[in-house]
Amino acid sequence: MDVFAQVEQRLFRQSAGSKRYEVEHGTEATDPDARWLALLMHAAFFLLLGASLARFLLRHPGEDRTPWIIALSVALAALYLLGPALGSRPTPRRLARLGVLVAVWMVLVVLAPSFAWCAVPLFYTGLRLLPPRAAFALVALLTVFVVAAQLRLAHGFDPNLVLAPPAVAATATAVFVHMQRQAVRQRELIDDLLRTRRELAATERREGTLAERQRLSMEIHDTLAQGLSSQQMLLQAADRTWDADPATARRHVRTATGIAERNLAEARRFVHDLAPADLAAGGGLEAALHALAARETAQAQGLFTVRCHVEGTAHAALPDRVQSALLRIAQGALANVREHADATEAALTLTHLDDRTVLDIADNGRGFTPPAPAVTRGSHTPAPTAPRPASGVRGHGLPAMRARLHQLGGTLTIESAPGEGTVVSAEVPLSAPSSSPAPSPSPSPSPSPEEPS
Repeated sequence: MDVFAQVEQRLFRQSAGSKRYEVEHGTEATDPDARWLALLMHAAFFLLLGASLARFLLRHPGEDRTPWIIALSVALAALYLLGPALGSRPTPRRLARLGVLVAVWMVLVVLAPSFAWCAVPLFYTGLRLLPPRAAFALVALLTVFVVAAQLRLAHGFDPNLVLAPPAVAATATAVFVHMQRQAVRQRELIDDLLRTRRELAATERREGTLAERQRLSMEIHDTLAQGLSSQQMLLQAADRTWDADPATARRHVRTATGIAERNLAEARRFVHDLAPADLAAGGGLEAALHALAARETAQAQGLFTVRCHVEGTAHAALPDRVQSALLRIAQGALANVREHADATEAALTLTHLDDRTVLDIADNGRGFTPPAPAVTRGSHTPAPTAPRPASGVRGHGLPAMRARLHQLGGTLTIESAPGEGTVVSAEVPLSAPSSSPAPSPSPSPSPSPEEPS
């Protein structure tokens, strides 16, 4: 399972689990601030209840109503613990207990007005459990009882006692409603974020799949396809000369066998980690290019010679992606020369500069007129994309080279003219990006005579 799938499933589990737990236990289960506020209100209720009971016992010792006050206080605390204090989901049982709780509180306020202070936590409990209209009605009812209780304690009319409790209740209600709406908006934003992250993960996974598919097609083209093409040419040549020149035919077969062995090594390495076999053998890009030149020369049996030169010294080891890309480009260009250019000599020149590395593949073949957007005679306009041939299965060589260099931030330059040979120059900056996605394919004109198959 890839990383994007794991992220998507983890986000889905987190989102689904949080929603399910919130439905079962209320918003306090997922909102730490709401949980702390609930705990504070619960503590305030019992503190105010205890303070009101203590005040009554101190102010009215030995009265006949004292046992009733104590019993109702204990009943109020029990109802609060068994009902609203246990959660915020408005179940029928909790709503019924809330109604009984408010009724007991009202009786207490009638018997002892000092218990009116317990209305503040009850405001919060009603707003948390009830729908908005029912909650507002409950707040208004509790406020009326608070005003009446304060006027009884004052033994006279006091405008402040009439206006202050409604103002406090309205302010507390407005703050609580605002907090609830903010929490709803926050949950919606989190849900949108989770959904966007899932969509982004799916999109990146699709783009990564397409980029990897294109990269694999280029790897197969530069290794197995080229080797099979060479084997086909050699076996066809052996078939034509088998009766007239058996020795030459056998030599072609032995060369094809060597190419098959090389392809087998490439295939095994391809399956293992997609690294070129020459680079996997050690020695770096320079050794791999020398080995490639020697192998191409030996396979040509004196008809084609490849030389390799290295100019300058690399200040640091080239990244594996850069080495692999340049080696694949050299392989593709030499296969192009071997099949189409009718050349007798070719040269691989690797140049290490301060800010870039350049690989030139030059031949003395028949040349051609480079197709757009390739560069002619010193022009240096890179091709931004990796076009595919309009029809058929050949002509992938130059687009594959452009695609490899585009991924590395490099450029491909082709200098050629009919009868004057060809120079393919691949330039990679040392600060090139290492993880750019492969460019999207686009249509291109038919391949040129020297474009690799």
